[in-house]
Amino acid sequence: MKKQILKGKNMGSLVVKDNALINASFKLDVVEQRLIILAITEARETGTGITSDSHLTVHASKYIETFGGERQAAYKALKSASETLFFRYFSFVSLHEKGVKHHRSRWVSDIAYQDGTASVDIRFSPIIAPLITRLEKHFTSYDIEQISHLTSKYAIRLYELLIAWKSIGKVSFDLEDFRDKIGLDATEYRTMSNFKKFVLDVAVSQINKHTDITVSYEQKKKGVRVSGFDFRMKMKPTQKKPQARDPDTQDLFEKLTDAQRHLFAHKLSGLHEVGSEYAKVGESTEDFTRRLADMLLDEAQFRKLHPLLISVGFQPPKKTAPSHRISQNRDRDTTNQKPSKQPALPQPSSPKNAPRQPQAPT
Repeated sequence: MKKQILKGKNMGSLVVKDNALINASFKLDVVEQRLIILAITEARETGTGITSDSHLTVHASKYIETFGGERQAAYKALKSASETLFFRYFSFVSLHEKGVKHHRSRWVSDIAYQDGTASVDIRFSPIIAPLITRLEKHFTSYDIEQISHLTSKYAIRLYELLIAWKSIGKVSFDLEDFRDKIGLDATEYRTMSNFKKFVLDVAVSQINKHTDITVSYEQKKKGVRVSGFDFRMKMKPTQKKPQARDPDTQDLFEKLTDAQRHLFAHKLSGLHEVGSEYAKVGESTEDFTRRLADMLLDEAQFRKLHPLLISVGFQPPKKTAPSHRISQNRDRDTTNQKPSKQPALPQPSSPKNAPRQPQAPT
């Protein structure tokens, strides 16, 4: 089996969930969703992993760093969420040879808030742990930065539902199924005007403003009644800042041989910071190494990887001073020399010392 590698700007910032969980029906408020997401990223950041035996700790300082807010408000929110999250459950279906299986499970087996450290200890339930981390052919991953500014619980859920279909760019939901997935009770926002005003349009607006995708939707109708929604989404273009050319790095870039590229690509692939930044989900080590070697053909990528190349043993050739610099220095030395003193020229005699001219006879 090929080695699986996860990609993210920071390995700890990547949130990976099985699509069975993404498409599950559950009701969590904003803080509860954030708490679960932080626990997932904490497991990646520390290398703990997520099993039914893993005890994960989320600190209030991390909550504030990721989502902002006042310290006391964060303490209160986390303490409250730790009390309510234990009673939350989710439901989903799975396909088996004997038919469809309907699941209901709690999110956590146990959870505790510690006043002294302002932190929450979490242990996920046995059924949810593999749904969060397992890498099969159906999964969704995103960077936690994308949802850090979403304040609507419906926006967070809608983002997760949509990002699972980003490669296709569109997805359709029937109305009742969609309401269930984003966590609405049967009696909440039953009129379409209220549903759109307080749920759907708020969620779409926040996603378009704060995340990496742009979303639009159209209503599906059966007769005069709205029966569902067709969503379309596209990734926002990334804006790259122009970088000044470094003549020294450019010189090294041009002198790197194919053998060196493949050698140092292999070394780079073993670095944690390289894997977390550049590796793709499901990519084998061999494919990742080959792609790194290709990246070293690009000047901008080479310049970015240059410090890491040095750390794995790449030694840039020693620079020699060009001959024209020496001549310039000599010219500069000559130019900067003080002029030597010239011998004083004899001064003309003053008029009173000059011999008198004979006067004309009177």
